[in-house]
Amino acid sequence: MTPFVAEIVGTALLLLLGTGVVANVVLTGTKGNNSGWIVISAGWGMAVFVAVACVGQYSGAHINPAVTLCLAAVGSFDWADVPCYILAQMIGAFIGAALAFLAYYKHYAASDDAGAKLATFSTGPAIRSLGWNTLTEAIGTFVLLIAVLHFAHPDATSPSGEAIAVGLGSVGAIPVGLLVFAIGLSLGGPTGYAINPARDLGPRIAHAILPIPAKGSSDWSYAWVPIVGPIIGAAAAAGVHLLAAG
Repeated sequence: MTPFVAEIVGTALLLLLGTGVVANVVLTGTKGNNSGWIVISAGWGMAVFVAVACVGQYSGAHINPAVTLCLAAVGSFDWADVPCYILAQMIGAFIGAALAFLAYYKHYAASDDAGAKLATFSTGPAIRSLGWNTLTEAIGTFVLLIAVLHFAHPDATSPSGEAIAVGLGSVGAIPVGLLVFAIGLSLGGPTGYAINPARDLGPRIAHAILPIPAKGSSDWSYAWVPIVGPIIGAAAAAGVHLLAAG
C-alpha cells in the first residue's frame, strides 16, 4: 500500500468510526442514543487506534494535517510530501463520513434535529465565541502533538550491550488512542474537539453535498475555526519541541 493510499484508508477508517459513534449517540432511535460524551470520546479514541494500527506501517498514520505539518516543521517529514498527505487525508475524511451516513441513513431520515445531524459530521461549539473556540482547538491540538512528539519508545539491550529495536506493532497505536480519549474527556467540551482540520472539513463538505434528509445549514461561518486552531496548536507544539531539543 502506498503512503497516499494508506492515508486515505486510515483517515476514512478514522471518520467512519468517529462520526459513526456520534451518529449512534445523537440520532433518533439508535441503540446508543443519548449514551453521552464519554462514549463519544471513547469512540474517537478507539477510531484513532484502529486507523493507526491499520496503516501506521505504510504511511506513519498521520491521518491529520496538523500532524503532518508539525512533523515537517520539526524536520521529521519531508515538506515536499505534505500536500500529497493532506490531500489524501481530505479524501479519506470525506469517504469515511459518507460511509457513516450510509450506515445510519434510516436514522438520519427518522431524526428531525438538523443540528444533531450536522454534529454527526462536523464539530460545533457549546458556547459560540470564535476567538475562544479557536484557542480551545489550539490547546487541544498542542496537547495531542506535544505528547506524540515526546512519547517514550521502548528499547532493549542485548547481553553484549548492543541496542535492540523493539517494535510494538499495532499495540503502539494504543497510546495514541488513549491520548485522544483523554483530550476528549478533558478538553472536548467547549468545541467537540476537532484537533484535526481534515476531521472537520472533509465531513462538513460531505454534509453539504450528500442528500441528507432535512439537513439544514453546514455552518460554514464556523468552519475556519477547526482548521486555524489545530494549525496554531501544531506550530506551538513544533516550536516547544525544537526549543526542548536545543
